[in-house]
Amino acid sequence: MASRKFVSYFQVLFFAVAVLLPTAPAFADSPFGSLAGSWSGSGSVRLSNGKSERLRCKAYYTRKSGGSGLGMAIRCASASNKFTLRATLKYSGGSVSGNWTETNFNASGGLSGSASASKMNLAVRGALSGSLSVSVNGRSQSLSMSAKGDSAFRGVNISLRKRS
Repeated sequence: MASRKFVSYFQVLFFAVAVLLPTAPAFADSPFGSLAGSWSGSGSVRLSNGKSERLRCKAYYTRKSGGSGLGMAIRCASASNKFTLRATLKYSGGSVSGNWTETNFNASGGLSGSASASKMNLAVRGALSGSLSVSVNGRSQSLSMSAKGDSAFRGVNISLRKRS
């Protein structure tokens, strides 16, 4: 039971951070251009029992396919857990789609939605379902995610800042 709750928590966290990636200011025809590089930040996850837990995260993004694709790796840690997430995203004509995996818990799923230079709205599917809203202001990103269904976690709020 504890590992199932942990996997759900990790998936919520992953989707929240994954969505942050494609919301930076547009580069050419893709919102992925300014994401390449290293990011770090913090946030919190809201649990179904009303409690929350603080998170510290580092993210690494690599542009692919001439800027229309993005590879990402994200590591987050709380006081009691560590997580490693990977995703591959594609952008085309205002739409984003992709796949995610969490290697420690062998979980995976998909992402889809819309993106502009300063905002992204995505649907998350797989072992976890929910919605994600991301906004960008310069070198800072903020996101809010809500989880649906039978999850021990209700949402995530994370802020990342691009490292020099």
